[in-house]
Amino acid sequence: MKQRIIAALIFIITIALIISLSGCIEENEHPETVSGTYSIEKLNISNVTTTWDLSFLFDSKEEAETEFEELKLQSENINETYRPKFETLNGTALLEYLESEKNFLKSLNVLWTYTYAQHSLNVNDEFYESFLINIQDLATEHEIATSFATIKLTSISEPEWETMFDDEPGLDEYRPYLESNYIRFVDHRPQNESHAAFLADISNQRMKLQTNAFKKITNNVTVAGNITLDNGEEYAVNSQSYYTLLSTDTNRNNRKMCYDVRYYHLIDESDEMALLYSEKAKLDDRYARELNYTDYYEAKMFSSYLTKEQIDDMNSVFKERKDVFEGYNEFRQDKLGLDNLAPYDLFVQLMEEPDQQYNYTDSLVEIQESYSRMDPVFNDIFIETVTGNYLDVYPDPDNGKQPGGYAISMCALQSPSIIFMNYNGLIGDKKTITHELGHNVNFYLMGNTVDYLYCGGPEYEMEIPSTFNEELFVDYVIENYDKDTAVAVLSQHIGEYQNYFTFQPLITEFEFEAHKLINEQDNISGAELNSIWTNLSKQYRSDSIGYYEGDSAEWTYINHIYLTNNYYTFNYAVSKAITLSLFKKFRDNPEEFNRNYIEYLSVGTTLTPSEKLEKYFDIEVNRELFEDAMDIVKLRIDELNRLENEDTSNS
Repeated sequence: MKQRIIAALIFIITIALIISLSGCIEENEHPETVSGTYSIEKLNISNVTTTWDLSFLFDSKEEAETEFEELKLQSENINETYRPKFETLNGTALLEYLESEKNFLKSLNVLWTYTYAQHSLNVNDEFYESFLINIQDLATEHEIATSFATIKLTSISEPEWETMFDDEPGLDEYRPYLESNYIRFVDHRPQNESHAAFLADISNQRMKLQTNAFKKITNNVTVAGNITLDNGEEYAVNSQSYYTLLSTDTNRNNRKMCYDVRYYHLIDESDEMALLYSEKAKLDDRYARELNYTDYYEAKMFSSYLTKEQIDDMNSVFKERKDVFEGYNEFRQDKLGLDNLAPYDLFVQLMEEPDQQYNYTDSLVEIQESYSRMDPVFNDIFIETVTGNYLDVYPDPDNGKQPGGYAISMCALQSPSIIFMNYNGLIGDKKTITHELGHNVNFYLMGNTVDYLYCGGPEYEMEIPSTFNEELFVDYVIENYDKDTAVAVLSQHIGEYQNYFTFQPLITEFEFEAHKLINEQDNISGAELNSIWTNLSKQYRSDSIGYYEGDSAEWTYINHIYLTNNYYTFNYAVSKAITLSLFKKFRDNPEEFNRNYIEYLSVGTTLTPSEKLEKYFDIEVNRELFEDAMDIVKLRIDELNRLENEDTSNS
């Protein structure tokens, strides 16, 4: 059974690390309209904003607290009003309940978004940390208070459903919602209200563990200490500076020192994080088993409309064909002039000046250019978002700003998303922007097309528009920039394919194996989880890279494994495989693709994921899809070598 309240609170996409490349265009070189298939309004960079203005959510802490108290009363009212009506439920009463519940969820979503966003800016702010916990408690209490509805709606027979739909024509609008959230969960539902309350309490515990984990990752796990660079500079290694140095420092010894201090620091942190993760994993699987799943992994597959066999096929393809990346690894090794590759050589940008800084507004203009062959609605949403205080852009780890990036759906207000970033000004940060803006397009189109209750979908669906945007940007750079920059862009992008198709499935397999071990014994140590991580990583990683002999504790800093919505990262791989298939269709016929794509992004959960893919693009999630994805990776590697060997005089 889905956690209705938690799922409705937010669709949050957390990006552990997205690295990309682009060139630089001077401000005065841009025409009044962006060139391409469509003529569209150019971004006025003087209107660009770089910090959130969350006053459209709440003007103050006090206003948010007032809304919180009102929501508590609203929850009580829903319980008192509809509990008796559900004893002899009819279609009209159900329709009224759904409308009341929707209004509550929309308000709760806005309150949660405001608090989560403020907490992201400073994980050490005690007010927002406490208030976030209070909102989580309210969500739990409401789940308990309305459990009478969940129990009733998951126990109604098919003939009874048809009678209600016949009695109340207005209910038909919610048929797909009722099917996806209640009817299909007939075998996975709480037994009674006491059981529902028990499950809600487990959910609450899991939410609190997630909040605690994110705080530890920000303050402890990713804060590895200082190193002394070869030039004598003291360098503090934290969540931001680690990737900055590995991406930009051409001094290999500096990269090694940075990698090493974090590598061993993560091992030191692994016992404490193992305790936290063990507690969470036990709660995850206990929750799932209470709902008649074998474990949380089965629950995840069911809620995602996928099967274990589909994901097993995917993992098998990526393991069997990991040698496709050897051509890319050889290219990187030759470009760096090394006899062998080490882990700390995998991030550095293949540019003459990898630490070159790029202005944020220039980056936005380039991203806008990359949308020139997309439907003009892309540009409209883009301009509204980047000029409307919807992005908080720059990192501030010293003052508690958490690492990573995300986009929060604001379907409840039919507005652009709240986008969280840590833009360092590196060439790799540009694709992070367009990634999050891809989520934003999806959320915005859903929020302004379908009912709020249909704004969402499984994670792999939500990742398609973000990864599609990345492909647009890479093609734009290849077509418009000098050869050296284009080579660097494409090289880094292929490195991301390696991340999507090896590292992300590895994380999910680690979760599965860790859960099994944790459920078999108590007192799991960091060393035991490190061993699981390393043994699995050997199945995916290249033998040509000189990984360290000891077990790695890389799992400790991965936010995704601590999410209440765990088993998250396989979605990145599924999404990327679908994206590559979509991008091929886009290249073949942009006009036809745009018509289908805009509708695909707009319909939300009014159709199931498989129905949508088949209706708009004739795509199935199967072994062939993943084989095709690896074929496209190989073509990109061939393209990289052709680009590198191209005569610069013809560029």
